[in-house]
Amino acid sequence: MARVRRNDMSATLSDETLVQQARAGRQSAFAMLVKRYEQYAFTLALRFVKNREDAHEVAQDSFLRAFRYLPDFRGDAKFTTWLYKIVYSTSLNFLRKQNPEIQSLDDENRPVRLKDEGTPDVSANLERHDRNVSLQKAIAMLSADDAGIITLFYLYEHSLEEICEIMDLTMTNAKTKLCRARQRLKVILEEKFVEEIRV
Repeated sequence: MARVRRNDMSATLSDETLVQQARAGRQSAFAMLVKRYEQYAFTLALRFVKNREDAHEVAQDSFLRAFRYLPDFRGDAKFTTWLYKIVYSTSLNFLRKQNPEIQSLDDENRPVRLKDEGTPDVSANLERHDRNVSLQKAIAMLSADDAGIITLFYLYEHSLEEICEIMDLTMTNAKTKLCRARQRLKVILEEKFVEEIRV
């Protein structure tokens, strides 16, 4: 019973506490961070590399890099911002290995909610699920850069400032990229998923 309580307590520890413990040599603390964010890292990697097997590899490599460079993490940004920056960089490095001519990802799970409908009935739940599935498919059809910024902003709810840090962008560039990504997503939804997203 005491073991269960200890595990329950570990789930409530903040990222900052786990990072401090991991930096002090507690590997179990880093393992908790991995468990907490492995799905997020995988989802973000998948947006960039577009292949589940490759995304798993990128996510694993990202956590290895995070562990290696954890002593350099100063805490100026949130741990998640720092981690997602590593995932972004690892994804870019992976794509460069596949295609050495790639210089950038830009060539020029809580899905995005279209509408808050309160407490839905079964039919509304099914309709929302269908829209979310269509939305995820539409995001997968975007370029890696567009899918990445949409995922960071809507799925992970990062601020534009955090996205600038993760993707190494200026605020102007981040706003422009997000605006263009939204427009491209809207076009895909209207052209290919108009029936599924109708509200």
